Amino acid sequence: MLKVIVVDDEPLARKGMMVRLQEFADLEVIAQCSNGQQAIESIIALSPDVVFLDVEMPGFDGFAVLKQLQAQQVPLPYIVFVTAYDHYAYSAFEVNALDYVLKPVEPERLRQAVEKIIKIYQAQDTQRHKGQLAEAVAKLTGDDAGNILQRLDNAEPVVNDRFPDAISIKDSGEITRVPVAAIEWVDAAGDYMCIHTRDGQTHILRRTMKELEQELDPKLFVRVHRSAIVNVHTIAKLQMLANGEHQLMLTNGQAVKVSRSYKDRVKQVFNQ
Repeated sequence: MLKVIVVDDEPLARKGMMVRLQEFADLEVIAQCSNGQQAIESIIALSPDVVFLDVEMPGFDGFAVLKQLQAQQVPLPYIVFVTAYDHYAYSAFEVNALDYVLKPVEPERLRQAVEKIIKIYQAQDTQRHKGQLAEAVAKLTGDDAGNILQRLDNAEPVVNDRFPDAISIKDSGEITRVPVAAIEWVDAAGDYMCIHTRDGQTHILRRTMKELEQELDPKLFVRVHRSAIVNVHTIAKLQMLANGEHQLMLTNGQAVKVSRSYKDRVKQVFNQ
């Protein structure tokens, strides 16, 4: 539900707007103001989503109210100017008002303005939730939040559940298929990556860490460092070193450093 403030120096105009706004279930009027100063104070104190703001008022008019709020760096709500004169329309849009409604307010015109507000609010709310989801998935998977957000916008799967069972590695004219389940850990070596497998072999792969990470199931592999990925089934313990840093000890005795930016992701492995 959107919180609304009605601002108008005419009591009858305020009352009329209050009555009309009661017809909209998505709106809740939380305050009404009779002048610009009251409007400024109420907007700062109550943080409304929408303000129906009269243009012509003694003291601070509607435009002066916005200037004062901007001067105080107050986040602006959606503004719908209410005026008896249509020549204010251009100025209203110059200050990024969402809409303007002429007095006397006609029910149909008010309905159009409210529907516009709700549509824009829902679109922004959806985008905000998408952004939060993208950040959460990025934190879990190491994927780029921007890429995840783009997949959400395109109605594509956020996380690919189909991961390859093996990785093909070319070396000296040969192609070796390395089973993903056999990989214990991976570390970067310049422009190459060293893939260490359960049988003690090390395979050299020319690919970026980010590209490989996207091919590995995040339920089975965790990024622990900018240059290291570990199979969660090979993790024996997490150690805190004397200098405050952390490292993983793998079941094969290998120690792998954990960077601070990936520490929370590693701890989640132990909480599963």
